[in-house]
Amino acid sequence: MAHKDCYGRQYTYEQIYRQSQVLGAVLRKKFRIENGDVVAIMLPNLPEYPTAIFGILNAGGLVTTLNPNYTPYEVQRQINMSHTKLIIAATEIVPTVKQALELCKMKIPIIVINLESPLPKGTISFKEIIEDDHVDISILREVKRTADDVAFLPYSSGTTGLPKGVELTNYNIIANAEQQNTEIKQYMDTTGSHQDNVLVSIPMFHSYGLSIVTLHKLSVGLKLVTLPKFKPETFINILEKYNFHLFYFAPPTVLFLGSHPQVQTKHFENLRCVSCGGAPLPTADIERFLEKANANTHLCQVYGLTETGPLATASPLGYKEYSKVGFGIPNVELRIIDEHLNNLGPNEVGELLIKGPNVMKGYKENEEANNQVFLDDGWLRTGDMAAIDESGAVTISDRLKELIK
Repeated sequence: MAHKDCYGRQYTYEQIYRQSQVLGAVLRKKFRIENGDVVAIMLPNLPEYPTAIFGILNAGGLVTTLNPNYTPYEVQRQINMSHTKLIIAATEIVPTVKQALELCKMKIPIIVINLESPLPKGTISFKEIIEDDHVDISILREVKRTADDVAFLPYSSGTTGLPKGVELTNYNIIANAEQQNTEIKQYMDTTGSHQDNVLVSIPMFHSYGLSIVTLHKLSVGLKLVTLPKFKPETFINILEKYNFHLFYFAPPTVLFLGSHPQVQTKHFENLRCVSCGGAPLPTADIERFLEKANANTHLCQVYGLTETGPLATASPLGYKEYSKVGFGIPNVELRIIDEHLNNLGPNEVGELLIKGPNVMKGYKENEEANNQVFLDDGWLRTGDMAAIDESGAVTISDRLKELIK
């Protein structure tokens, strides 16, 4: 089993593989998607999300992900900047997409994941596409993509300003997945008798949910359970039902689990590891959560940016210095500099720089931003103030520039 959601829809790995090939062939043949064309996905966390991703990549396209809560104006901006040729959306999001297309005076096809609801006027049914048994998939042989081609184009504010398209190549994504199969490995290998399950509650449009939770976990054969919206009662029901092995959260969810009276130790019987990223997690919240969890549960602070694919640092299993975000993951180099770009020594606070195979190609069509964010030799400026101690552990202390998201 690859993927299911809290409403019981589920797909095996084989189904996702077949459906995404059919979708890829239809995108290429019927909708004329060519190598390097951008297709947008605007969905909550649904079990169909991976099929949409792999369908677009199979067609030779690249994926830009949109926040399903965006306003028409925000959608229009990203469609224009990314040169989107087609959009895959959920039924309830179609009115927003249509308004966005009116704003940018464009007509592009909208494929709708219409599994339970009627198909909105003027849109195309995802269900009909993937259930068509007569699609000739030989057209996919025309696809020409290399390791250095862009696969994903998520939008991020970076260190300053309005969102910019982050060009993540096939190489970046695969490197970041492989980096998680090393000494920082958290999952157990899938065998004939065991399959770890992981909750996908972090939004899949975000690089954390997309790359670390969805793509990497699918690459190692885990079972993913999607949660489209956070509601306390749904969340507790899901904990009851699945008894997860792995969690990936932002700090508010850890606080919720630690403080909600209905969340109990029995919900964490199988839990091996909780990774928390996105913001610092207060020690009091960590302790309250760990009191409830089983004795073997490890809490791992992680750090990264959309621009680093996104994972850059993690703490190995058993590491308990919760004020730190762990160590640079394998093949990542870290550096701390002062405002004159001079290197600083251990425990000195300066701007954190990152270099590695997971660092983005650049911001799409934005030379000025690229010149600001990259130093010579591929070092990426993170805009975060940090210190690295003698052992290599990283403490993030502040943003260089205040950013309101």
